[in-house]
Amino acid sequence: MKIVMKFGGTSVGDGKKIRHVAQLLKRYHGEGSQIVVVTSALSGVTDRLLENAHLASTKGKVALVKEFKTELTNKHHEAIRVSIDNPEVAKEVLQVLDLRIEELEKALIGICYLGELTPRSIDYISSYGERLAAPIVSGAVRSLGIASTEYTGGEAGIVTSSDYGNARPLEKTYELVEKRLGCRLCSQVVVVTGFIGENEDGIITTLGRSGSDFTASILGAALKADEIWLWKEVNGIMTTDPRIVPEAKTIPQISYAEAMELSYFGANVLHPRTIEPAMREHIPVRVKNTFDPEFPGTLVVAEKFQCRHVVKAVSLIKNVALINIAGAEMAGTVGTVARLFTALAKAGVNIVMISQGSSESNLSFVVSEAHVEPALKALHSEFNREIVKEITSDKNVCVVAVVGAGMAGTPGVAKRVFGALGNSMINIIMISQGSSQYNISFVVREDDAFAAVKTLHDEFQLYNGNGIEKQL
Repeated sequence: MKIVMKFGGTSVGDGKKIRHVAQLLKRYHGEGSQIVVVTSALSGVTDRLLENAHLASTKGKVALVKEFKTELTNKHHEAIRVSIDNPEVAKEVLQVLDLRIEELEKALIGICYLGELTPRSIDYISSYGERLAAPIVSGAVRSLGIASTEYTGGEAGIVTSSDYGNARPLEKTYELVEKRLGCRLCSQVVVVTGFIGENEDGIITTLGRSGSDFTASILGAALKADEIWLWKEVNGIMTTDPRIVPEAKTIPQISYAEAMELSYFGANVLHPRTIEPAMREHIPVRVKNTFDPEFPGTLVVAEKFQCRHVVKAVSLIKNVALINIAGAEMAGTVGTVARLFTALAKAGVNIVMISQGSSESNLSFVVSEAHVEPALKALHSEFNREIVKEITSDKNVCVVAVVGAGMAGTPGVAKRVFGALGNSMINIIMISQGSSQYNISFVVREDDAFAAVKTLHDEFQLYNGNGIEKQL
């Protein structure tokens, strides 16, 4: 069985956890599986890299860079000490890490002198988290007597666009990865840095949010893996956030489409981009718990299955804001919505969901809280009260989404959703339903958000689990 396994920052947070990961890999390798490992940075390292890069550009103090170098060296040396028993392997890994930390130091000092931090520089600096973690993970595997080689994403064949901070793999990636890694899987455990690739000029790029998951999916598609396993600190994809509803259960099986809907609407276990390469080759994605490896977790597959209930999960998006625009002149005026979206796009504002009244005289949409001010500025500048007479915003809101493939074509789901919320005296501010019919999403007051999630989790009895009954 060929498996691409990704381990997140919590799973490789320190030397003890890396040692645990290495033992897991030894077990699966010993059972005859061909394994490619994708690793994130050690816990907290990427945040510290970005923080110090910004300090270097604004403060310009080389002494701070020196202090950070010592901090980073100590953290990774300690991880090597705990995770790698073999002295020769430990020595080799130390040499690799010390060279890379020196490269990083030079880059940060250069930023100090230049006093500026470009998107390209940010990608270069932030890549060091994974570039320091991969040799340790590979070394821990080798210390257990298993051959292993570590690669950066670029060395593995991931060639991307030059959109620094949010790069996309080019088509040639899939052929290059197979050519460079495919022949090695029978003889060793291959370890690849998550999150990073390189453009066609060989310059380091990063893949953006959930980039390590995305890397695993890219490699899985390129290598025609049997499964992609995403090892995390949770038991899979849950019926809702267990911090809100302690009775939440793991969903044993879910479709690509449902997983994408859930991830878009606040379930942070997966990101929509993670699913895309896997969908390309119809490769199942399994979400497992690093610290409870016997638990089967959640399997994400192409097929849409109906569970005992038409709804599979309830998710929540916090830290958002609702913006309303209104004006009688909007009705029947061609191009108003196009102007609105163009203005927001130019301002770099992403729209989470949208709803327009049938009268066409008002329109509401949700953006992240961080985008409220740029959105308002762009809208006031674009319309200048010629058509839109009123623009208001409300940050005291959350988005709740009810998701399930079984909702499509099942009458009465919306009635149950809004009836249950009405019985709980929860007011709905805005409603949106996708054409896929896999989700119903709506806006409520922030104070009502947790109550709304609990109400719907109870209404659809998700605490009883989501056993699979039949393929749709």
